[in-house]
Amino acid sequence: MRDVCRMQGKPVRSIVPQDSLQEICELAKELGFIHAESLEPSQIVTARWVGLKCRYGCANYNASWCCPPAAPDLETTRALLSEYQLALLLIRENTNEHFYRNSSEKRRRQIQHWKSTVALERKLFLMGYYKAFGLPAEACALCKECAYPKQCKFPNEKRPSVEACSIDVFQTLKNLGKSATLARSVGECYHSYSLILLA
Repeated sequence: MRDVCRMQGKPVRSIVPQDSLQEICELAKELGFIHAESLEPSQIVTARWVGLKCRYGCANYNASWCCPPAAPDLETTRALLSEYQLALLLIRENTNEHFYRNSSEKRRRQIQHWKSTVALERKLFLMGYYKAFGLPAEACALCKECAYPKQCKFPNEKRPSVEACSIDVFQTLKNLGKSATLARSVGECYHSYSLILLA
């Protein structure tokens, strides 16, 4: 597996010691991420159109604790980002021929991705980054059917997804000098993107 870590920028060095950055990268690698990159929260783009995509065209809208309207709205997300100086972008490489199917294999992979982000957030908290808060990729699949609006069955692992928080992943990647490509067939490799607000 290629080198997973890319930590950059003067503000990062003053917030997180270099040896801690390397440890964070190793933890990310162990959890299945192929790349971890630091960024300033000001590089994370939020936009109203993302929320509209959730509301119109997604079956999870008003049906999941991790999606709108239960997730933080645009203004709340913007206020939250302003409380942080450092975030981590986590990239996972996927090939999933079950992506467009309602299958147990698709759900298993979604759960694996979700738990990896939450597990890394927990490890960072135990390292002393008490503000660490994860925003996993894709949608929560911990339950076959979400209990929403009744009490969540997995409250310790309940997190809003990146897109549920009105975060424009495409523009955020552009801000980092990256490009996002869409998988146009079920056999194509694709990347999923999680964020952890760190410090």
